[in-house]
Amino acid sequence: MAATPPPAKSGLTINSIQMGRLHRKNAIVTGAAGGIGLETSILFAKEGANVLMADISETALEKAVETLRQLVPSVHRVEVRVCDVSREADVEALVAQLDSWGGAVWDLTQAINVKGVWFGCKHAVLAQRRHNKPSGSIINTASVVALVGSATPQLAYTASKGAVLALTRELAIVHARDGYRFNALCPAPLNTPLLQDWLGDDKEKRHRREVHFPSGRFGEAVEQARAVLFLASDESSFINGQDFVVDGGMTKAYVTPEGPATAGPKNNAQLSEQVDAIRGTGIADA
Repeated sequence: MAATPPPAKSGLTINSIQMGRLHRKNAIVTGAAGGIGLETSILFAKEGANVLMADISETALEKAVETLRQLVPSVHRVEVRVCDVSREADVEALVAQLDSWGGAVWDLTQAINVKGVWFGCKHAVLAQRRHNKPSGSIINTASVVALVGSATPQLAYTASKGAVLALTRELAIVHARDGYRFNALCPAPLNTPLLQDWLGDDKEKRHRREVHFPSGRFGEAVEQARAVLFLASDESSFINGQDFVVDGGMTKAYVTPEGPATAGPKNNAQLSEQVDAIRGTGIADA
């Protein structure tokens, strides 16, 4: 399902001067209809990547790609595809769609089961080999729950995220001399509508969780997406096999500070102006 972007609103963008950190590279982003996946898609497009957005909901995907096109009108190429990452045939077809672009996959796999992560990694590697790519970056999403225990049991989820770390680590070593890097993003709980609805007005339940963050707040999806952008770029060329923890210091804290919480950034998807325009540089529009 192709999506053709409208003309850029600003003549001077990161893409128009071809200086993006992912310029002309190809990316698959799963879970792209919202949260970390959507924020990652926006940043990837802003930084010059061709982006194939995948999710299980066609309606949510259409809304997400429209948001991306409004925020990054200079995007080189963006397409969407409905994909259930727990089904290998869906993942294989997803990667095959990117094959026509020339391969070179960055795969942010946001599956809640290990099987989906494995399917993404397997077919990403096969695509890289088909196109004789000398390098590539695969980023799997785990969680800080794979690193710390919790008194609120979620054993199956925790075990699955621990397995993602082990799988990612092994693949990183197996494929290191192929030039393919594997890293696992470990987010802390994020400020999402789902979490806020669950916490509701229960101040005690909210405080029990927020107190573990040195900043006094949950993370935002865009803060995870910025880490993914770094791991996908050549700037992280010597980072491989890592549990890449983005948690605001939560897993390093014992006694956290008192006082008001710090303010977090606004997610790109909540903005109304394009995010790819270059302003205030003194450079005339192209």
